[in-house]
Amino acid sequence: MLQILFIAALGITAFCVAGLVVIPVLLRPGKEAQRAMEIVKSDRPDSRVISAKERFEDGLLNIAHDVRTRLGLTISAKSIERLAAAGYRNASAPDFFFAAQCLTPLAALFGGSFMPHDTLFWVFIFGALGYLAPGIWLSEKAKRRRERIRRSLPDTIDLLVICVDAGLGLDQALLRTTEEIVRNHPDLQEELTRVHLEQRAGRPRLETWQNLSDRAKVPELSAFVSMLTQADRFGTPIAKTLSTFADDIRMKRRQRIEEIAAKTKVKIIFPLVFFIFPCLFIVLLGPAYLTILGGLKGLAK
Repeated sequence: MLQILFIAALGITAFCVAGLVVIPVLLRPGKEAQRAMEIVKSDRPDSRVISAKERFEDGLLNIAHDVRTRLGLTISAKSIERLAAAGYRNASAPDFFFAAQCLTPLAALFGGSFMPHDTLFWVFIFGALGYLAPGIWLSEKAKRRRERIRRSLPDTIDLLVICVDAGLGLDQALLRTTEEIVRNHPDLQEELTRVHLEQRAGRPRLETWQNLSDRAKVPELSAFVSMLTQADRFGTPIAKTLSTFADDIRMKRRQRIEEIAAKTKVKIIFPLVFFIFPCLFIVLLGPAYLTILGGLKGLAK
């Protein structure tokens, strides 16, 4: 049984290697594409040195894109939304995710075939984990990015308040704040830059802010967008509204920290019971037990 599984794993590996070698030949551009490339090709030498890692990534992404295109597989809107929530908005992000979804289970199956005992069981477990791993990794990246945006929101609002108090309009204050937070808060800076670009493209201000709320999916940012919408509709002074909102966010963050600190009293019970108390019992009762055991042996003699 183990020999059959090992031979099957070797066959799958050989098939994948042969596919990687043959696919670039089969998917090479036609004569018209080559003629177009010759027209747009530049004779200017490129002084930048491309590393082997970049060449490997580009080749892998090109293969994944060609395979996905020829098989008619499309990335769902939900997957594209998840990639955007994790910060991957470039054109190669769907191809990268598709390659991860294809190669990770194969690598996991190949690794599970080397288990000495219960090989079939471990192959199944490794394959399932490899299939779920890209989605779990993407969800974790999106969660961490949302947390970074949530933490950077109070400082950004303070900068907006300073810019608005200095006499700038909301759009100009947003642009100035985006330039200031590029180093410390790059995730929120990227989202605010997109808001500014959408406004320059002609979209209404409220629509761009609502798109920001839908993309980020951060409760504090959604409340901030709702506050801006109400201030724009009812004519509330924006500087005072921003100051009040920044104070509310800091108070909520303080309350959240206090809540986490209060939960530690309950969470510490489990390590106390299972790890610390047994060690204390051994240290305190161990010498007494040995003394009593020695006395009992003396009485027996």
